[in-house]
Amino acid sequence: MTMRVIFLFTIFILLAACGELKSADPTRPEAQAKVGAVENNGTPLVKSSAIEVTDFTGNSVRLAKPAQRIVALAPHIVENVFTAGAGQQLVGVVSYSDFPEAARTLPLVGGYAKTNLEKILELNPDLVIAWESGNSDASVARIKELGYPVYVDQPDTLDDLAKSVRDIGTLSGHFEYADNAMREYLESLNSFTTRYQAKPRVTTFYQVWNSPLQTINGKHIISDAIKVCGGENIYASEKTIAPIINIESILERNPQAIIASGMSDARPDWLDDWQQWQSLDAVKHGNLFFVDPDHIQRHTVRILLGIESICTQLDQARAKRGALSD
Repeated sequence: MTMRVIFLFTIFILLAACGELKSADPTRPEAQAKVGAVENNGTPLVKSSAIEVTDFTGNSVRLAKPAQRIVALAPHIVENVFTAGAGQQLVGVVSYSDFPEAARTLPLVGGYAKTNLEKILELNPDLVIAWESGNSDASVARIKELGYPVYVDQPDTLDDLAKSVRDIGTLSGHFEYADNAMREYLESLNSFTTRYQAKPRVTTFYQVWNSPLQTINGKHIISDAIKVCGGENIYASEKTIAPIINIESILERNPQAIIASGMSDARPDWLDDWQQWQSLDAVKHGNLFFVDPDHIQRHTVRILLGIESICTQLDQARAKRGALSD
């Protein structure tokens, strides 16, 4: 895959907080509580009563009984199906569905942007979970025309994630398991919020990429994560979810911290390009930070790991600011 293709894929997934992922070991108890929820080796819990939920587009999805053959059309959905306790009911996934490890062995029904309808017909699912930002309207409409129930997923905030997993749990017959997982997730999220909200704000620039220079606005889930840690996204008011910006606007806003994620678990070399702008507070005080994209770019419980990293780094920025004022 060429660098251009990789870059375009990275930008695409960032527009809806999705990314290529690897497994990782959490370092804090509150993070461990949720990451462990993706593992479930129990047998499917099947109930006979009809079930109904409302998806993220406002449409009602009704099943006569819990789905036993599920196709997931985005990597984050695949992970959330496992988190909900329904991993054994997955029969089809898309490219880049690489977490948890069991997802790697499942049949592919296309990529993040193109769906293989013939393969879906072959798998004959009783539920398809689509991604509003990533799957074309035409593909979703065609799947519905073929008679398959479709739940459209679009968790744009940290709180939306809980609804998504609980709905999947309901549709698959695992509501209690999914609900418990989300109670733990929300408790962990609240613990971060409680710990950091009273601390001084840290103005923050989140860098998606270096060329073109791109960031995210306040409606992006990454901005939500920064806010939990007491950070202030300097581009929160932008209308575009992933605006392209210029150096002049960053110099004018003068962030106290710069955070980048790049495309792998290695710190991107281009983060050090900021060293030429010594007038920036973030550069002057050594607040050029990196967060593993696997922990911040998907709407899954592993975002707690990204929040953990961001909170720790913004605390470092506060400590340096405090030391300078003493």
